[in-house]
Order: sequence, then structure tokens, then C-alpha cells
Amino acid sequence: MADTRTKLLDAALETLKKQGIAGVSARTIAAAAGVNQALVFYHFGSVDQLLAAACEHGSQQRVALYRDRFAAVTSLRELLDLGRSLHAEERAEGNVAALAQLLAGGQTDAKLAPATAGGLNRWIAEVEQALGRVLAGSPLAEFVDVAGLAKAVAAAFVGLELYEGVDADGAAQAMDALEELAVLVTALEDMGPLVRRAVRAKLRRAGQS
Repeated sequence: MADTRTKLLDAALETLKKQGIAGVSARTIAAAAGVNQALVFYHFGSVDQLLAAACEHGSQQRVALYRDRFAAVTSLRELLDLGRSLHAEERAEGNVAALAQLLAGGQTDAKLAPATAGGLNRWIAEVEQALGRVLAGSPLAEFVDVAGLAKAVAAAFVGLELYEGVDADGAAQAMDALEELAVLVTALEDMGPLVRRAVRAKLRRAGQS
């Protein structure tokens, strides 16, 4: 029984990658899994519930694969380098495209939306922990909403997958801009205490205006 469930979960993700949300059905998923389509409803009740479970299943597997690499990050630059690597690997596997398809489906599907958000939140949690760690000694630490920034980073990487499909050069430029920001923060961290205090004071005044 468990083996059939796993086959269906994996097949749902593969169908998303190859055919998109519009091509997902009990028939196409069952064909990819090599089982009778009645088993979709036996194990999950509906295609929507299968997709929701597949999103959780896929995110859990992929995040676990990268957890040690996230934990090893010690700087914003390293985190960005990991992000580049992760994006390339996940794009090659088709996983970012599958997540983007689930996000698109969740816009109009009340059952799919919470599960998709939950899957994305697994990634956000890893990014948030890494950001909190690398920004802890930065002059920006007291001004940055780490949780909000982690969500923005995760959303950006999903968006880059879609953007890359229509404008690869533009997506590369966006990634380079993030790298420039990381260089700026690193340079700020390397400056003396007087400069860092001046930056803090400037940011504090800007936040109060």
C-alpha cells in the first residue's frame, strides 16, 4: 500500500513537471505511476488532495537534501552562492517549475493553496535560519525583518524560474543584482565601528521618517 502511495506522489510531481497543472488528471498520474487510476481516489480521495500531498512530499525530500548545505552557510555571499547552485539544480530537475505550477493552481483552488504554501514554507524556514545567522553581526540586523526577507527571497527564486522562461538575460541580470547587494553588505561588515555606527544612525533616522 505504502509503495503505491509513493508511486502516485512521485508520479504526480513528474506529471506536473512534464505537462503542467493543465495536464494533471487521475488518468495521466496513474499512467505515469503504472497503476490503475482508481487507486488515485482510493489513496487520496481526489486529484487535488493527491497534488497537495505530493507538494508536501516533494518539498520535504528536497529540503532535507539541502539542509546540511544551508547549515554550513556563514555569510550572505555564501548564501547567495548556495541559492544560485540550488536554483540551477532544482531547475534542471524540474522541481522549481513544478512548484510554480502548484502556485498557479493554488490561485483558484482552495484545497491546493494551503498545501502549496506549506511546501514553500519548508524552503522559507531554511532560508530564514540561514539569514538570521549570517546577518546576526551585521549593522543591518536590527533593521531587517528576517522572516519577511526570507519570504521575499523564496518568492524571488520561484519568480526567476518563470521569468527565465521568457527572458533569460533579464533573469540573469536580476540574480546579478542580488549578488551586488551581497557584496555591499559584506563591504559594510568589513568597515570600522565608526562607519557601522554611522550607518545604523542613518538607517534609524530613515526608519523614523
